[in-house]
Amino acid sequence: MSSTELPGAPLSLAPVVPEVAAVRVAEGEELRTVALPGLSLTVRSRPPARTGLPPALYVHGLGGSSQNWSSLMPLLADAVDGEAVDLPGFGDSPPPDDGNYSLTGHARAVIRYLDAAGRGPVHLIGNSLGGAVATRVAAVRPDLVRTLGLISPALPELRVQRTAVPTGMLALPGVSGLFARASRDWPAERRTRGVIALCYGDPGRVSEEAFGHAVAEMERRMRLPYFWDALARSARGIVDAYTLGGQHGLWRQAERVLAPTLLVYGGRDRLVSYRMARRASAAFRDSRLVTLPDAGHVAMMEYPEAVAQAIRELINDDDGGRS
Repeated sequence: MSSTELPGAPLSLAPVVPEVAAVRVAEGEELRTVALPGLSLTVRSRPPARTGLPPALYVHGLGGSSQNWSSLMPLLADAVDGEAVDLPGFGDSPPPDDGNYSLTGHARAVIRYLDAAGRGPVHLIGNSLGGAVATRVAAVRPDLVRTLGLISPALPELRVQRTAVPTGMLALPGVSGLFARASRDWPAERRTRGVIALCYGDPGRVSEEAFGHAVAEMERRMRLPYFWDALARSARGIVDAYTLGGQHGLWRQAERVLAPTLLVYGGRDRLVSYRMARRASAAFRDSRLVTLPDAGHVAMMEYPEAVAQAIRELINDDDGGRS
């Protein structure tokens, strides 16, 4: 027995939980935690320019967070009362108690938040995975969605781009663990540059300050014990959703969406093919299409002014149709 042990004291087997830095909050933003049964969600907001503006909710993509909307939200603060949610297991939201990272699980989390907050119907805006989630929400709960904005939505593709294959492979059992072990010595800077190269049409548009913030966020996430599990299971959820047919298929649900829909596609998107824009335009019954030839997968981060203008026009036309 060492001199530091007390006689009869049991050996502690509690796991060592790494200390994780606080999530970044940009100037003018606020974070709050919304506790629901079996679910805790972090919501990022920015005070609207005036009271009485219609509510909006932003939903990020795979591996992203509510920070993905920090460039766009201030540009629309005079048009909507905007909030951005961290999906379960991402950003500052912990994993769901039931471990459900399926597309339906993420959509259910958004629906539960909107029901609890009483903010619907909202202008619902989603990117990538968030676009697929938003599509499902709009299809099954049309009462919660006033307009729908989809930026490179992750809707099923028959012929996936080669550059999207590695991301899709995260859905295979064991692959995320292998990659985590193989890349454990990679510095956060290398990981961040890889993500930017994949998601941006022109990585040179990322400023040094923005890159520094992204590296800090990468370092924070890599210390989360559930990081790879949330990423892999959510990727698997997308792949599983792609295989569903019938009324639960995403394209069938897109056809059921009643809300006016904005579709934004980037010509240099390496994850969601630009050629899917035409099919999406045909599927959503009341849609308009904006194509940004030089944009990548996260147009709201790369070209926030152009995306904000398109969303503003959608909202204004919806207001005009209701007046």
